[in-house]
Amino acid sequence: MEVNSSGGFTSRRNKAIVHALCKRLDLDPENFFSNSAGTCDIPNLISNIFQSSANDTSFSKNQDEVMKWATFANNVPDKKDAYHAALKDLNEDLAQKSVLLGGLKPSVADVIVFSALHDFVSHISNKEAQKYPHVIRWMDYIQNNEDFGGVFDMIVVNKVPFEHFCSVDILDANQTDKKMSQTTKSVDKSEGNMNLKKDLPKKKAPADDKASIDSNKVIKGAVVKAVTESTKKSTEEKKKPSEKEYSEKDAECSITILNVQVGLIRKAWKHPSADSLLVEEIDLGDNNQRQVVSGLAKYYSPDDLINRLVVLITNVKPGKLREVMSSGLVLCASNQENTAVEPLIPPEGAKIGERVSFSGFDGKPEDVLNPKKKQLEKITPHLYTDEKGVATYKGIPFMTSAGPCTSSITNATIK
Repeated sequence: MEVNSSGGFTSRRNKAIVHALCKRLDLDPENFFSNSAGTCDIPNLISNIFQSSANDTSFSKNQDEVMKWATFANNVPDKKDAYHAALKDLNEDLAQKSVLLGGLKPSVADVIVFSALHDFVSHISNKEAQKYPHVIRWMDYIQNNEDFGGVFDMIVVNKVPFEHFCSVDILDANQTDKKMSQTTKSVDKSEGNMNLKKDLPKKKAPADDKASIDSNKVIKGAVVKAVTESTKKSTEEKKKPSEKEYSEKDAECSITILNVQVGLIRKAWKHPSADSLLVEEIDLGDNNQRQVVSGLAKYYSPDDLINRLVVLITNVKPGKLREVMSSGLVLCASNQENTAVEPLIPPEGAKIGERVSFSGFDGKPEDVLNPKKKQLEKITPHLYTDEKGVATYKGIPFMTSAGPCTSSITNATIK
């Protein structure tokens, strides 16, 4: 099945790329619409555009990578089956990164490939789109973070709602229900045995002993009832937590105990003995430098992280990870498959070292978290990004003086 005629497809694709790049580079697209522009191959077309501009240094810095993606865009076929094969390859490539050249910001490579794919992707069915979740997530990120000047219609993305983790309270309730069910079965069984004994034939007591036996039964019954009620009352009082205990429990599970701050990565290098780990030197202002070990080596190179603002928890207990000291936890958004991981992004203008706040939650953070209380484990299930990529705690944004912290990975867990 043809997507469209080959000539028309190539011409529309090339014009879309020219418009998008010229918008980014502040150039007049009419200067590049010669008679051959519609059928010119994309790498040559892009070279001509960049020769006329000095507004984007990413091309000169990453020329080989940009031209690789230009060739990919040029080779996108005009047959539907082959087009889906190209999307499958791109989906696999995007599984471990947010944008094509790594990092977080869209590059010219993203603009080129987005422009080449837009016409086809905007017309595929929801069922087909589900086969390429990373492509759809990437295209949604690009269309919301790049100004195309109205050249492209917005692609409607049907996002899967975030499923919250089961809270500790729910787990406790489920366990209580289970125990109550087991207790009820035990009581039923006991009563059944008692009824069975009642049905058995009884030996007739001598007349002289009857009054004595009845008296003993009354006394015994009264004693058993009194003991049972006393035990029940004592158990209920023991189980019923005081208001103080409730308050302390809530405080232990509240975001206010965490010291969440904005930091700037000054240096980053590979962990000397763990391929999956990177070591970062993070500036928190006031000459406060913090060394943190993060499991980001699979997703970023050290150069990708240098001079990047991040969000981190600074009052976790310091400890060694594979013999390297770590004194913090960089918070990252992750999709459900853990194929895309990204450090949370503080907004431009956020101050280095400022504490991230949560509306309605005020309090002084603990000096150092107690690992034995498993405080982080109780809080992190409530950290996630919403459908717009805003980082939240129970739906309340991570807020700085310049606005909320975000991620390009929407409906993601944060840990």
